[in-house]
Amino acid sequence: MPQNSLNNPKGTSAVEAFFRGKRTLILGFGREGHSSYAFLRSILPDAILGIADARTIEEPDTNCRIHSGPDYLAAMIEYDIVLKSPGIAFVDVVVPHGVTVTCQTDIFLRFAPCAAIGVTGTKGKTTTSTLIYEMLCASGVSAILAGNMGLPVLDYWQAAQSPGTVFVLELSSHQLEFTNASPHVAVWTNLYPEHLDHYQTGFSGYLNAKRNILKHQNAEDYYVFCNAESPDTYLGSLHPRASPCSVKAPEMLPFPVSDRLKGKHNLTDVALAARAAALLGASEEGIAKAALAFKGVEHRMEPIGTFAGITFVDDCIATVPAATLAALEALPTCRTLIFGGQDRGIDYGPFCTALSLSQRLSLIALPDTGHSLAPRLRELGMNIIVAEDMEDAVNSAFSCTQMGEICLLSPAAPSYNIYRDFEEKAEHFQALVRGHSRQIQSICG
Repeated sequence: MPQNSLNNPKGTSAVEAFFRGKRTLILGFGREGHSSYAFLRSILPDAILGIADARTIEEPDTNCRIHSGPDYLAAMIEYDIVLKSPGIAFVDVVVPHGVTVTCQTDIFLRFAPCAAIGVTGTKGKTTTSTLIYEMLCASGVSAILAGNMGLPVLDYWQAAQSPGTVFVLELSSHQLEFTNASPHVAVWTNLYPEHLDHYQTGFSGYLNAKRNILKHQNAEDYYVFCNAESPDTYLGSLHPRASPCSVKAPEMLPFPVSDRLKGKHNLTDVALAARAAALLGASEEGIAKAALAFKGVEHRMEPIGTFAGITFVDDCIATVPAATLAALEALPTCRTLIFGGQDRGIDYGPFCTALSLSQRLSLIALPDTGHSLAPRLRELGMNIIVAEDMEDAVNSAFSCTQMGEICLLSPAAPSYNIYRDFEEKAEHFQALVRGHSRQIQSICG
């Protein structure tokens, strides 16, 4: 089977040749930066490496140069190769002439001998990637799940030397921005405005970063997408040389699926995963088995329990309006929605209109977007409570939601205005729900 689209030599000797004799800077020294440093040290133990980070950092060994502080990006001009971590935005950065910016995803797809399936899109990446992995495993195919989840991809370098192993890579726009190679199978779930503050050109920069998953494919490769989403929406003048593999909007699949896969958006993820997994050896039996046994993704329409007769659902991973609307469509007995988060300047007009079509829905608005949208939603006739914070929101949810109904946390916005990430916001929500329930039981008991 083809390993990936570039006809470069593969393996450790090839990647060693790429870096040998070059001045290399590791940009960002968080988890992925530490991984990059360990990888480069394993192939070039005596090379002098640079490390740049806004924070003060300690030298890992004597063969490195440290660039720290607010001007750490200025160090790029002193190097030939910059190995960039995905969390660093280049919004106002001009890459110095002659400097090559790369990343772990780029290095892996260029030089790893294994086969790779890459999954990108705004939402559904984690579910689709996990399903592909579990479908392959259920079919007896040797597979590893990596990318935008778990460990950085170069931590798996030794396992990637086996051509018979399939790597399933969840790929964010940040991981694809400086990637000049494409996977053998590219899966595109959907596209909505997100991370616009990360790119100089806003949405077009976000789209162009994602296009790299297709840009370097060839006639032996595959591009998997849902035909309900026109590929021209994503590609514009870029037409992949890969074989297009569309899946129909999956109102019905030929096999039953897990209860954690409710809603059209989840069924679309199943259909995309099934097509991609089959291209690399998954059997019909393995695909069906994995879809039925799927345990779901944390914080994506995750039921956290029924308390005081109210079922609470954590969908904190929904950071764009379309994801929240998809969750509401999948949960027809939802009567309370907690939403709101960081304002990134996207248009919430269609979101407000869509919410107003369900007059039985009670809304609890969190800062910042929830508060800014509250007046418009009231004008549309919606019942809305403006909550000061998550504790206030949870207290309000217990008050306004009836027994037998669902309360859904689905922010329709990122969480960075208050929380470290959506996981921290979700965990706070879950803890408050359980704590409030214990208080009620104590009072009633």
